[in-house]
Amino acid sequence: MDCAPSPRYKSGNSSITAHKKKEKKKRNKNKKDKQNKKPYFNKSKKVYKGISSFYGPKFHGKLTANGEIFDMYGRTAAHKELPFNTIVRVTNENNGKSQILRINDRGPYVGNRILDCSFGAATTLGFVSEGTAPVKIEVIEWGDGIYMHHD
Repeated sequence: MDCAPSPRYKSGNSSITAHKKKEKKKRNKNKKDKQNKKPYFNKSKKVYKGISSFYGPKFHGKLTANGEIFDMYGRTAAHKELPFNTIVRVTNENNGKSQILRINDRGPYVGNRILDCSFGAATTLGFVSEGTAPVKIEVIEWGDGIYMHHD
């Protein structure tokens, strides 16, 4: 008995090809939607209050969301929505200490926190031993949102 190969797929516009085209259109549409999406933040709002945490050794020397290398001793912070390079004054509401920081990363993604300071910033603000602190964030200058490209 001889076996002959039988075609498993039809040539031309099969349902598989049509499905792939639909998926590709859907991905392109989602990509355009993300590019055209308006930012979550409101530029008329310049003061935010919430809980801040800090991060350090685990991320030291790694890339931040804006493409620069994280320095745990630096004076930077992560925020979920503010544009990269936004300059903010952060005040620890427990002790009144404040410091000017630059947003260069995204986060925090734990609980209801609104800011993740570098270890250096948290040290100056005086909440390293507690781990978190209630803070007031005042926008001094809106950032350009620029991502640093590495060639």
